Amino acid sequence: MENKVTEAKKTVQKRMEPKLKLINMDRVEVEQIEWLLYPFIPYGKVTIIQGDPGEGKTTMVLQIIAKLTRGEVILPTVSLTDDKENAEVPVNVIYQTAEDGLGDTIKPRLLAAGADCSKVLVIDDTDQPLTMADIRLEEAIIQTKARMVVLDPIQGFLGAEVDMHRANEIRPLMKRIAVLAEKYHCAIILIGHMNKNSNGKSSYRGLGSIDFQAAARSVLIVGRIKEEPETRVVCHTKSSLAPEGKSIAFRLDKDNGFEWIGEYDISADELLNGDDKGQKSRKAKEFLLEILADGGMSQKKILEEAAKRGIKGKTLRNAKSELEVDSVKRGNQWYWVLPE
Repeated sequence: MENKVTEAKKTVQKRMEPKLKLINMDRVEVEQIEWLLYPFIPYGKVTIIQGDPGEGKTTMVLQIIAKLTRGEVILPTVSLTDDKENAEVPVNVIYQTAEDGLGDTIKPRLLAAGADCSKVLVIDDTDQPLTMADIRLEEAIIQTKARMVVLDPIQGFLGAEVDMHRANEIRPLMKRIAVLAEKYHCAIILIGHMNKNSNGKSSYRGLGSIDFQAAARSVLIVGRIKEEPETRVVCHTKSSLAPEGKSIAFRLDKDNGFEWIGEYDISADELLNGDDKGQKSRKAKEFLLEILADGGMSQKKILEEAAKRGIKGKTLRNAKSELEVDSVKRGNQWYWVLPE
């Protein structure tokens, strides 16, 4: 009798084991990555945007949503997609928030950004909270054909029984989200808060298991410049599909609202640690543009004047290179001249 029970258990176990399937890489077709915003947000993949509370993460994402719903480019110098014909096609977006009210916070922000609110859809989870494992997420993507899905913040959509610090609980959730992104070729954005480890590297400042970032193909960090609280910077800390993008700044103030500024010379670690390298670089550029506005000046005199203003030689030379300032020899001296 005991032998029959053992054999029966082996039979059941054998039935449950998956059959071996091999994929020959010679038969796999090469696919090109499409971009919602190159090189920051790819289609068909998961992107994480994180930062401390109040740094402008949600506001920035709502600005991106507004552009998508109107079929406009997100940044002045970056196309909405690699296909210019599709760059003017408005798309649907699913936006889920677990922190802000739809009527008193999210819609006013969308309207301020100029979004077409008819193309922003929200899954009603009043009766049952939505999670990353919820079948309604896939159903909503199918029904709306959304090109972007936003979960804000990550922690609000894990489920009550999931410990965000346990890798074995986070991995299957991230795997499911990644499969949805690839299956329906939409960009899935997870917004997350940072932990309070102010001395830690940016890659370890995200809340919860490191598996969140490991599963994402792109990770962005948003923070504010210490000496310019209205200036916020987006730093690329992980990019598995393209070279990391240069840091980009935007201005956020109650009088003028949101405004993209452009590239900003600062790394994620410097941004999180309050380093003002970007400010020093900009100061050096402004100095050179000012002092060379009326024509060339000797390198010696420029260095002397820069020292008086507290601008170090290395910072000055980096600014010179970025502005493409020319060096011209006149007699025995070198002169710096702005490009024509």
